[in-house]
Amino acid sequence: MEPISLAPHTIDALVARLGRWSAGRGPLYLLLAARLRRLIDEGALPPGTALPPDRRLAVALAVGRTTVVAAYDTLRQEGRLVRRQGSGTRVARAALAPEQPRVTETSNPLFLHLLESPDDVILLSCAAPAQPPPELAEAYRSLVLPDADLGYHPAGLGALRAAVAARYEARGVPTGPERILVTTGAQQGLSLLTRLLLAPGDGVLVEAPTYPGALDLFREAAAVPLPVAVGPDGVDVAEAVRVMERHRPALAYVVPRFQNPTGTVLPPLACRRLVEAANALGVPLVDDEVLADLAFDGGGTAGDPDPALPSAAYGEVISVGSLSKVVWGGLRIGWVRGPAPLIARLARLKALHDLGSDLPSQLAAVRILDDFASVLATRTAAVRAGHDHLRTELARRLPSWSCAPTTGGQTLWVRLPHGDGVSFAQLALRHGVAVLPGATADALGGSLRHLRLHFLAPPEVLTEAVRRLAAAWAEYAPGPDPERAALHAIVV
Repeated sequence: MEPISLAPHTIDALVARLGRWSAGRGPLYLLLAARLRRLIDEGALPPGTALPPDRRLAVALAVGRTTVVAAYDTLRQEGRLVRRQGSGTRVARAALAPEQPRVTETSNPLFLHLLESPDDVILLSCAAPAQPPPELAEAYRSLVLPDADLGYHPAGLGALRAAVAARYEARGVPTGPERILVTTGAQQGLSLLTRLLLAPGDGVLVEAPTYPGALDLFREAAAVPLPVAVGPDGVDVAEAVRVMERHRPALAYVVPRFQNPTGTVLPPLACRRLVEAANALGVPLVDDEVLADLAFDGGGTAGDPDPALPSAAYGEVISVGSLSKVVWGGLRIGWVRGPAPLIARLARLKALHDLGSDLPSQLAAVRILDDFASVLATRTAAVRAGHDHLRTELARRLPSWSCAPTTGGQTLWVRLPHGDGVSFAQLALRHGVAVLPGATADALGGSLRHLRLHFLAPPEVLTEAVRRLAAAWAEYAPGPDPERAALHAIVV
């Protein structure tokens, strides 16, 4: 397990790695001690590591100081911690170091919640359809596996590459199968691009806030984030161009349509300017299209006759997409669209890791894309209903919270009237609901008072989630705003 950096300004690294520490039964101090014990024994907190002061950790966890003091004392009595006046609390030197080689791993709450054992916590932190559509089950039932085929297709099954290419063709973007790489979800597509295009110390332009899973990948590559703020109309393109001119980043990563997490949409003219500037400056531009199909109305507005026009229509763009948000997260089918030479290099890199994505899933994806319009219509109707229901419940039970409506996507970007999202998320966990603190997604160090909430759960689950959030908010009494870097410090 990768050791946690616990410099004073990165206390949120520990908070994130603690995960759902308070969701079990028993006194809070014992639950906290149990999770700290595991982190010490697994090597995430190596011998000699200085732990946060009692009061600071208590504020970050939204608990009383006595809870932290009791947890620390429990571990001190076990010989795992040493507490000395003037030098604070440290992991004991006698504590066992990990026997396994050090590996890089995520400390992102978005992923860590998925690794926890199932419990009664409602997950509003990781956004994906709650269940697969009947069309997917039917696609698997009607599968016919190929004859005389080893089953290894590092670049993807030919029929699926052609089907994905045809979707781009239909939207006015000339694309042949040779420009498509099939991946095990969009996350693998981003991972392959990061490995291929980024080296330690390279600059990478990112939106602030943005998708935390991408920030994790850039952190793993030891890249340097160059954040550009997102406003009501998406990323600040003028500033993005200035950043590209000044730093010439090795990569630019954007989510122009239904931006994750804010839900904003970059206007077509601004999108064109961004693409053309990146092309002129020689900066590879990655467009995360995972949410691009989830428009509530399915149509445009005045002056925007085709909101679904991909950014690749304006120039050379590396597009990353998947079926996880429209169909089901368990269908691990994604893709990268780009220049044929780049796709060939990515295919060789993918072959090194898995020899190709699961073939039956690719065959099922071909069937789904044959009737994609009906599957998409059903999904967008459901997400729009969820969006409206969640906003209604928030307005009813938590009127002091503010969140703008969106026109698509799957999340609301909520601003708290006071406090910070990291400490409130801890209290929310103890009320049985997991939310994503905004700081997780913000490489600028902002969004401390924000939460990302998805609206993909059934109405009754969303209602119960908001009830629990309201109960947590009624108890929430944060201390002074912490003078610390945001949680992004551990994921970029």
